[in-house]
Amino acid sequence: MDILIVEDNKELAGLLCDFLCGENYTVSVAETGEKALSLYERYGARLIVLDIMLPGTDGFGVLKKIREESNVPVLIVSAKTAKEDKLCGLDIGADDYIEKPYDIDIMLAKIGGIFKRRYAVDEIADGDIRINKISRMVYKSGVQLEMTAKEFDLLLLLAENKGRTLSKEYLFGQVWGSDSFSEQQTLTVHIKWLRQKIEDDPKSPKKILTVWGVGYKYESV
Repeated sequence: MDILIVEDNKELAGLLCDFLCGENYTVSVAETGEKALSLYERYGARLIVLDIMLPGTDGFGVLKKIREESNVPVLIVSAKTAKEDKLCGLDIGADDYIEKPYDIDIMLAKIGGIFKRRYAVDEIADGDIRINKISRMVYKSGVQLEMTAKEFDLLLLLAENKGRTLSKEYLFGQVWGSDSFSEQQTLTVHIKWLRQKIEDDPKSPKKILTVWGVGYKYESV
């Protein structure tokens, strides 16, 4: 998914979700810190919009936990306007801090800016593999490879996280979605197809490696 909204005000979360979906982002909503951590661990996100005052684990606790394992952009949105709260959020690792109530156009602009800064690279080149994110084409030694949409999405996700082990649940959630009726076996099949296309020897892969009991990772050769 693109954005995980962590907000216990259902009306506010719903409005923001509608605006973001209107900008073609894929969005999920969590009403508690615990649910947010569960959703992120299982499906990941490219940006987290995080309220501070939550039932159970508060936003600062959520951010601390996420920063133990991830550098995903986090945008704090809170009615807590004290300087100490802002400094706390930024010190823990938030990328920005917006006060409630906020102007939706400013919110969308800040989110768009984060995506441009973090994800604006149009092409990934690694050895003999070149992945163009705009044309959605993949080349091996200059020759274009035929790829389905899901194969491309899976390869791009792995390549954007080069050297990092991604769990099967995370990969499946990002590429097929949390509401997909597909089976996780679909992921295994798509990994096999990708290896047949980008590996010199698919039976002894060097680029897409299996991390037993966890998932897969992409490595440079």
